[in-house]
Amino acid sequence: MSDGHSSARDVLVTVRDLIRFGVSRFNGHKLFFGHGSDNSWDEAVYLVLHALHLPPDQLDPFMDAHVLPDEKERVLDLIDRRCIDRLPAAYLTNEAWLQGYRFFVDQRVIVPRSPIAELLTAHLSPWIPYPDDISNILDLCTGSGCLAIVAAHEFPDAVVDATDLSSDALAVAKINVQDHGLNERLSLYHGSLFEPLNVNRRYDLIICNPPYVNSSSMDKLPAEYLHEPRMALAGGLDGMDLIRKIIEQAPQHLSEQGMLLLELGHERAYFEAAFPELEPMWLDTTESSDQILLLTREQIIT
Repeated sequence: MSDGHSSARDVLVTVRDLIRFGVSRFNGHKLFFGHGSDNSWDEAVYLVLHALHLPPDQLDPFMDAHVLPDEKERVLDLIDRRCIDRLPAAYLTNEAWLQGYRFFVDQRVIVPRSPIAELLTAHLSPWIPYPDDISNILDLCTGSGCLAIVAAHEFPDAVVDATDLSSDALAVAKINVQDHGLNERLSLYHGSLFEPLNVNRRYDLIICNPPYVNSSSMDKLPAEYLHEPRMALAGGLDGMDLIRKIIEQAPQHLSEQGMLLLELGHERAYFEAAFPELEPMWLDTTESSDQILLLTREQIIT
């Protein structure tokens, strides 16, 4: 680091200064935001507050507080790594937030960001009229375990199973299941999709955020996404490789009134081309449209 660079940073003395500096650096490096925040301001605020061990939802009282030299170095280190290494913020802090729930994350899993979580916190109303009737839930491709854990919290009478092909991902999920105190109700299974499960088990709700990015889009992903496990993103030529298997196998694992909740990102056109006979319900959230579908068992087998 040059002396000029050092002296320029010497004038950064308050939380406000550090946030402004972070925003400028992020904009100057043309970073991509899509792993928890969607703009440079929110990302800078999050990293500064995290480095200073301040509550993530309480900025105003601290804006003009002076920071100590070692505190400033912690902040600047995070800002530098975000810019130079293009690491998603969650990998820098080893945490991600989803619908108010906190999860441990590292580069063994993709960063939790699925809009399915919002639907779960709304108990899938009005499509599930009686949430108390949901007794068995399955989360396929669970990764960090985030959706399985949200489901377990939001449907407290349900037993939840979760599977993943990656043993590394399941190691992270195990940490989160324990952190959320769900060892008694949430079971993790290593294997591809339904393979490791009891063949006689039926689920009222199957949720899945599978790898669905088509090969053309994979080649164009921003640098931040390249730090995530490729197997958790790449869905083959049309993004439907795993989804074809899920649609084919789901009916034998769904209860009579069971439903499949599936995230597809921006691949609706590819889904409709692959499954022209299906007529799913497309569910919108505050941040997504045409990215999540709901299918009943009856719809899939008809």
